[in-house]
Amino acid sequence: MKKLKQIIQQVKAFPADDPDGLTALLWQLICYSPKMPVRLQQEQLLNEAEKFSLQVNDDYFAKWKLTFNGFKWGNGKYRILLTHGWGSKAADLADIIAALRMVPDVQVIAFDAPGNGSSEGELSNLLLFAEAVKAIALAYGKPDVLVGHSLGAMANIKATEKLGYNPALLASLTPLVRLKENFEASMTFAEVGQQAQAGFLESFEKLFHKPAAYYNLNDRYTFNAGTNHWLAYDHDDAVSPYAYLEEFLSTRPFIRTAAYDGAGHERILKSAEMIEGLVAEVSRALRHG
Repeated sequence: MKKLKQIIQQVKAFPADDPDGLTALLWQLICYSPKMPVRLQQEQLLNEAEKFSLQVNDDYFAKWKLTFNGFKWGNGKYRILLTHGWGSKAADLADIIAALRMVPDVQVIAFDAPGNGSSEGELSNLLLFAEAVKAIALAYGKPDVLVGHSLGAMANIKATEKLGYNPALLASLTPLVRLKENFEASMTFAEVGQQAQAGFLESFEKLFHKPAAYYNLNDRYTFNAGTNHWLAYDHDDAVSPYAYLEEFLSTRPFIRTAAYDGAGHERILKSAEMIEGLVAEVSRALRHG
């Protein structure tokens, strides 16, 4: 977090007569994922896991293979994969992992996405998250249940569509819906002017060969009523505004939703009410799967 604060201060103080230099710094602001230390309780949970490492290609930033670290609990026949959000790590899902381990006959898998937590990488992005999900599915089998938080929810959807199958349950917790608007909010918070924001978005499109607006869940989501999708949200979510989610849900009435108002975008991961609802959804899906 200290480095991110330094980046924000550098952006605010950057001279206006060097737009190229500012754009380079904005890549750090948008794609550097802050790394928080593992707490004692989280460390104890990780110590109980079987650890593994896999690799994914980073075609845009590092331009080589990055090793990312994962954790497995249990050896049941049903695989549950959890994907954390931006600036997070597997250990931040500790309360959810502990609850899901109590579901009969499951194996719970979580990982630190490239550029996050203990995994390699200086910068990260949605594609690296999704590639990590795919790598785990190819190494250990397609998950029966995928649980994703924030950007991780978007990554699960993207990866599952690429893998071409319907899981028994797709669970999305306060999912991001629009990446471009998320980028703009981060830049506005750092007092970046509209011209400089436009310069960054142009550089994004040049690097990824797609505009940031392309990564809009409302346009990219291809699942239909045959998918068992459960979504948890907070009407007052400041990170992923409900207005975006409402638009997304309006054309997809088959997605079942549960509001946990007051939980917050990040704190929902520790909401006892949400976790109880999630465990019930998982248990029901595996029982009827």
